[in-house]
Amino acid sequence: MTTPQFPAPAIRVQGIQKSFQDLHVLRGVDLDVAAGSIFALLGSNGAGKTTLVRILSTLLKADAGTATVHGFDVATQPSEVREAISLTGQFAAVDEILTGRENLVLVARLRHLPDPGAIADELLARFSLTDAGGRRAGTYSGGMRRRLDIAMSLIGDPPVIFLDEPTTGLDPQARIEVWDTVKQLAQGGTTVLLTTQYLDEAEQLADRIAILHQGTIIQNGTLAELKALLPAAEVEYVAKQPSLEDVFLSLVGETGTTAQPASATTAGTDKEAR
Repeated sequence: MTTPQFPAPAIRVQGIQKSFQDLHVLRGVDLDVAAGSIFALLGSNGAGKTTLVRILSTLLKADAGTATVHGFDVATQPSEVREAISLTGQFAAVDEILTGRENLVLVARLRHLPDPGAIADELLARFSLTDAGGRRAGTYSGGMRRRLDIAMSLIGDPPVIFLDEPTTGLDPQARIEVWDTVKQLAQGGTTVLLTTQYLDEAEQLADRIAILHQGTIIQNGTLAELKALLPAAEVEYVAKQPSLEDVFLSLVGETGTTAQPASATTAGTDKEAR
């Protein structure tokens, strides 16, 4: 009998630890990210999300554990890892004095790619920025700047992209624009590791979600698997599925909104049942 062969994960993290003096930020993180998927790392401020991304992008060295990105070890093969990835941080890295097209051309030239102009025009079209390509980036809306920032990070076609809280500070419409962009990346085969503290963002985008709390992954699964961790509440005998917020707050031990026990019901006069 032939043993089925499964593709190696695009990102593999095993036992990663990181401390800053007496502050233990990562206490042994384990996760796998499948190639071509969107993986959301969900956690509160200070949970260690950015620290993990910095380790995976070779900007920081782990104290213990191992990690590979696109098959390359982040500790022993940092150059190969950097060639395979792109990192977009919480704040857009565009030059606001240059036009959108000039920003893209500049990055393509820095990477010594042939025909930078054609690369810029293709990305402007791909991210619906063609009409704005000749305008200074400083005149762009927040969503447009973020889309341009992501477009710049894709020059050279990296197979893996890290998006560290990409919608921080954006208005609702701009967030939706960025969400659409991230979905397009995965549809094109790019592996996306997304860090976020927004529960709805993880729900909208991720194929799998890992909850990072106090330096460890306390749960990892699909949205349906995470919701199944809490029983459905009943309102007039109609099952109410727990939200990702219910799951998150229950797992990290915060007080507040949590799902009711499965046996709970409401009276017929309950407004929610009307």
